[in-house]
Amino acid sequence: MTRPLMTAISIGVLAVASQTAAQDVATGAELYQHYCATCHGTDATGHGPMAGVLVIQPPDLTKLAGEDGVFPTARVVARIDGRDPLVSHGSPMPVYGPYFDGQDTSMKTPAGQPILTSQPIVDLVAYLETLQGQ
Repeated sequence: MTRPLMTAISIGVLAVASQTAAQDVATGAELYQHYCATCHGTDATGHGPMAGVLVIQPPDLTKLAGEDGVFPTARVVARIDGRDPLVSHGSPMPVYGPYFDGQDTSMKTPAGQPILTSQPIVDLVAYLETLQGQ
C-alpha cells in the first residue's frame, strides 16, 4: 500500500473508533418497558409481575450505581447483550443482544473505556442511568 492510502485508512479507522453514540433516553425508556419491566418492574425496583416466579429475584436497577455513585456501564452492557450471562430462574436472563443487532456503535464507561455495542443498548443504558438514586 502507498503511504497516502495507509494514512487515509488510518484516519478513517480513528474517526470511526472515536465516535460515541448519542444517547436517546426516551427510546431507552420505551425499550425498558417492552423488554425489562416484566421482571424488573415499571419502576425498575425489581418487583415486576414475573419476579414472584423467579428463583433469583431481579435486582433493583435504581441502585446499580451503588454507594460510590459510579454507574457500572460495562457490566450493564454485558448483562444485556449476553457477554455476562446471569442465571435467574434455572435458565439465563434473556439475552437481548440479538434483538438489537445491526446498529453497531460504541459508548464509553465513566472511566473513558470504549465499549462496542448497539444503539438500542446505548439508549437503554442511558435510561437506566437516569434512574439511579430514585
